[in-house]
This record gives sequence, structure tokens and C-alpha cells, in this order.
Amino acid sequence: MVRVLTAGHVNWDVTLRVDRLPEADCESAIRSQHRSGGGSAANVAAALANLSLDTGLIGSVGDDDNGLLASRELESAGVSLDGLRVVEGADTAVKYLLVDDEGEVAVLGNDGVNEAVTPADLDRDRIRSADHVHLTSQRPETAGAIAQTANEAGVGVSFDPGRRLCDRDYTDALAVADIVFANDQEIASLLEDEYVGSAFDDRIVVVKYGGDGAEVHTPGGSYVHPGFDVDTVDTAGAGDAFAAGFIATLLEQHEGESLASDAASVSSASSVPSVPSIPSVSGVDIEQALEFANACGALTASEKGARSAPTLSRVTAFLKTRF
Repeated sequence: MVRVLTAGHVNWDVTLRVDRLPEADCESAIRSQHRSGGGSAANVAAALANLSLDTGLIGSVGDDDNGLLASRELESAGVSLDGLRVVEGADTAVKYLLVDDEGEVAVLGNDGVNEAVTPADLDRDRIRSADHVHLTSQRPETAGAIAQTANEAGVGVSFDPGRRLCDRDYTDALAVADIVFANDQEIASLLEDEYVGSAFDDRIVVVKYGGDGAEVHTPGGSYVHPGFDVDTVDTAGAGDAFAAGFIATLLEQHEGESLASDAASVSSASSVPSVPSIPSVSGVDIEQALEFANACGALTASEKGARSAPTLSRVTAFLKTRF
């Protein structure tokens, strides 16, 4: 049985190593190029599978060569593709990632069909049978339908909306998300001022600072980890590996229970479920999850490509060298 379902983009990445990120009217030299699967939902799914969690995916690709390659790579990683929609006569989304010597990334891309999944396409029973659902950028109505289906069944929901957070209405998904991931720029649009007193102060909010670590706000307190100092090669996919590490740790700590403690009741005055309560996740749980997640992100950033998330044994070995 699939323990975690991820939902969102499945892309094909072309990573171009350049001497510098190009500016207007300037030229940069391509030193090497590498092709592999990408897309946040696919990256998190592959990273979770690397950590030995049974993982499935909800997303879409075209029936072209890039879609076939992306699908085969996910299958090889051990990800279940029962929820992957293949759109006939359509192109898979391709992203061109320009990576400089410092590991910084600029992205060019076509949308392709990475948002072809609609609420009508969803297998609701598959969502209800999972232990946890992780959402990434996708159609707001699809994200909302997945989140609310999971929430009504008592399945934990995490959401990492990414850079599209500011220009898309993810109200329905955010309303029932137990864990919200955002970077230091995105978080301002969610919390406005601070965690306490915000609409999310009964949830777990994870703020990612890249190489500078992360902080986690919970109803029981806030926690900070400075990250790990590594030689950065490519930051693409590091945030997805971080999210996978955080989710995997909490799921293993609370094996047999959802990260949403109870199915939310539906108000008679509204079709939108009330926000679920967070289970009794201790400060030690959060600190361990934060440490493990930062290790996953750091190891991914030290390798080429967005699909370089580490295995459980590699993370464990890495942490042993740091303490």
C-alpha cells in the first residue's frame, strides 16, 4: 500500500552548467548538460522512495519521448504511477535549468501538460487510503480537491505551493493543510507579520532558507536548524529533498497514525471542512525532522541534478560525521 501520495508537476529537466547566469545582452558558456526527470511532486516522490517509503504520484505527462523517460525514471526509483495521467498528442513539460559555479539556478520552461489533472480525474479512494498526501504547485482546484478529500478521511496533508503562491488562489488547499512549506520570500504572503496570531498558528509551518537551514513554527513552539556546510554544486531539487526528509521523519516517528489527528467534521453551513488539529508532535520530533531534512537538502545540493536526493543509509552516514 502507498503510504505517501505526492501531487503536482512531473517535468523533464535539461540542466545546463554555465560559467555564469546570463544577464541581458550577455552570453554565458555552457560547460556541460544533463537530462533527467524533474518537477517538485516527482522530485519529492523519488526522494521519499529513496528513503524507503512506499510512494505514489498524482500528475500528468505527454505521450512523447520526454514523458516516457520521466515515467521510466520514476518507476525505476520505486514510485507507483497509478495516478499518472498520460495525455495523448501532448508535450511533456520541459524545464531548462541554468546552474552557475555557485550552484545558483535560473529556470526556463514550457508548461506542457504538467497540469492536466482535474478534480474529475482523481481516484478518491487512493487518496483516502494513504497515510499522508504532499501537494506541490498545480491547478488550485485540483490541489483543493485532493487536500479536502484527504482531510475528510483523516489523512495528513502537507503543501509546498512554491513560487506560484502569490499569483494563484490556493485557499481551499491551505485551509486544510497540516504542514505548510515555504521559503523566506514566500512566507511573507502567508503570515504577513508573524506566526502567532496568524491563520496558520494551529499548523506546522516550515520556513526554508536554503543553505542557511530552516525554522519550524508549531503550536508548541518554534525551532531552528542552521543547516549543514557543504560544497554546493546544484541547488535544484534541494528544497524537495528537504520536504521529503521532513515528512519521512515525522511519519516514521508516528507510524500507524496520520499527521492529521482526526478527520475534520464538515460544517452544516459550509462544504469546506474545518481545519484539523495537529497531533501531539513533540519538540524532539520536530528537531529530529528538521535535522534530517536539512541533511537531505544539503546532500542533494552537493550533487548534480534535481533528482539526486540521498538514500536513508547515506543520510545516516552523513549525520554520523557531523556529530
